[in-house]
Amino acid sequence: MGEIGLKRAFNFRLVGRDPGSNARLGEVHTGHGVFPTPVFMPVATHGFMRALRIEEVEASGAPIVLANIYHLLVRPGPDRIHALGGLHRFMGWSRSLLTDSGGFQITSLPDRRTVTDDGIRFKSHVDGSLLVLDPEKAMDLQAELGVDIAMVLDECTPHPYTRDRLEAGLNRTLRWSERALKRGLEPGQALFAITQGGTESDLRSRAARELGSMPFQGYAIGGLGIGEGREALHRVVAEHTPALPEERPRYLMGVGPPQDILEAVLAGVDMFDCVIPTRHGRNGGVFTTQGPLNIRNARHRTDPAPLDQACPCPVCARHSRGYLSHAFKSGDSLGGTLLTLHNMFYFQRLMEDIRRSIHDGTLQHLRDRIHAAYPAREPGKRPRPNPGPNPG
Repeated sequence: MGEIGLKRAFNFRLVGRDPGSNARLGEVHTGHGVFPTPVFMPVATHGFMRALRIEEVEASGAPIVLANIYHLLVRPGPDRIHALGGLHRFMGWSRSLLTDSGGFQITSLPDRRTVTDDGIRFKSHVDGSLLVLDPEKAMDLQAELGVDIAMVLDECTPHPYTRDRLEAGLNRTLRWSERALKRGLEPGQALFAITQGGTESDLRSRAARELGSMPFQGYAIGGLGIGEGREALHRVVAEHTPALPEERPRYLMGVGPPQDILEAVLAGVDMFDCVIPTRHGRNGGVFTTQGPLNIRNARHRTDPAPLDQACPCPVCARHSRGYLSHAFKSGDSLGGTLLTLHNMFYFQRLMEDIRRSIHDGTLQHLRDRIHAAYPAREPGKRPRPNPGPNPG
């Protein structure tokens, strides 16, 4: 059983549209509150946010966060979390909570796992113990943890892939999705499907058609942002998103650069998650309204300006770029923590700006500003994709 009090029915309603695109405004109701969409979900992979206290995540304005079943299964284990009151209480998080099933992480570790139609067998990256995850167990774990939104177990085909490999992964994901629906969750919990198919338009259409005919509470777009390139990413999202059920939330998994978020919002996506606010912050990368900056660059050593003149976060209110350069280069964790906190505020303010622009009919103007500020890449040194044991 999940944590006590999770009884309120999940609900999504559309409250507005952009006249010039497929962008829309919505509200999601869960057992832990109401949040607006489009929304960005910070990633608390292991049940905590790297470099930040949970109250700092709350202060950034995040109404929902994401955790990962694969990592929680490996450590500390569902029994321990359940004994401590469920995942919300374990984390100290009182707002909405989504958990990914971990299929992406597991299937991206070929030397540690075996995938069959029954499920996935894999070795823990912590102690090497053999673990099993199948569609039913993924449901049972998320039900026990008391999360608001649970994801089906899917098979994400690592890039580069072949057509045959993509089709096999989609077929397995469809079968596993049916099994997840039959297993079900606790009252008040929502179950989201995950579409696969890589960059193949016909496979994506089939995924939308078959999963869209099943009674899921939401639909996620998986298998993107893993090396296919920005042009292909934008094309697939623009083609695929409108084919998903209009009356359900649409979630683009693992994609977070500002320019990609804007393009996906224009296509009709409602929910996003990504590790880049924390990962880039720990590596000196900063997101600002004027574009990216890298605090490691020498020009910031004596700069008295804040990271972003337009940012109301506590880091910009108190500290100069010169101080943050010193803190980061000192080798202490403080520098990365402060940059991460600022990035968290940036992404929540970005989503506020997007929602306001949809309401005001000025989303195209915001798109132009974001693309001017972020023409090609994210700030800081861009790490290579890391879907393995330490994605955050």
